[in-house]
Amino acid sequence: MKTLKKSLAVICLLLITQFSFAWGTNGHRIIAEIAERHLTDEAKENIKKIYGNQKLAYWANWPDFIKSDNAFDYASSWHYVNIPGDLKYDDFLVAMQETSDDNMYKRALILVDELKNDKDLSDLEKQQKLAFLIHIIGDSHQPMHVGRAEDLGGNKITVEWFGRKTNIHSVWDSSLVDYEKYSYTEYCDVLDILSENENAKLSENNYIDWIFETYQLSNNIYSEVQVNDKLGYNYHYLNKQNIESQLLKGGLRLAKLLNEIYG
Repeated sequence: MKTLKKSLAVICLLLITQFSFAWGTNGHRIIAEIAERHLTDEAKENIKKIYGNQKLAYWANWPDFIKSDNAFDYASSWHYVNIPGDLKYDDFLVAMQETSDDNMYKRALILVDELKNDKDLSDLEKQQKLAFLIHIIGDSHQPMHVGRAEDLGGNKITVEWFGRKTNIHSVWDSSLVDYEKYSYTEYCDVLDILSENENAKLSENNYIDWIFETYQLSNNIYSEVQVNDKLGYNYHYLNKQNIESQLLKGGLRLAKLLNEIYG
């Protein structure tokens, strides 16, 4: 535990000076915090055996922080899945099943199975695999992480955000979330206000269905944005509900998975 914490601290210091993190650090922390608020008592106790008193939000960005460490190069493709656009549900299912194990969809399924069933994992393996699962479920609700290979999930679609040159992937990763100027806990307080029945409805179905929802939103983004579009107030207004819905659903669905594993 101490070794992993020291590694995380060093990597954070190195990266903070170089990058602005995606689904920002805020986006991933919002999803992790909402999930933690919806854990069963049993799940909380079992996760506490892995992370001690540290919050899930602390670990939510670790899989981004370690991207600069060559030892984790094998996990670079776990943050997204490339899929052709505008597929119907059945065709989408076929395309997803034909992907390799080294993408967001397949890796999350593997991690759930390992965390649930592999009793021989070391403490370090439990810490790292849980951190990856927390992060990947967050990424699964960022629509440009279910994007298209030819433009690297929108990274090649250059746009302006309030006059600043960026790309549509980055706009959805961080700009739309950070626009509100909330801390991650404030954003959780704003979003996490539904009844238990409403929350349960948002968490229905399974992981592939959740990704298909994200994929449908991704298709809408691709249809609405062109290279060099100038985005600002109106784009935020039109997508505020979408971005907040994805954050809330990501948190509630992560809680559902963690309760199934640890509850």
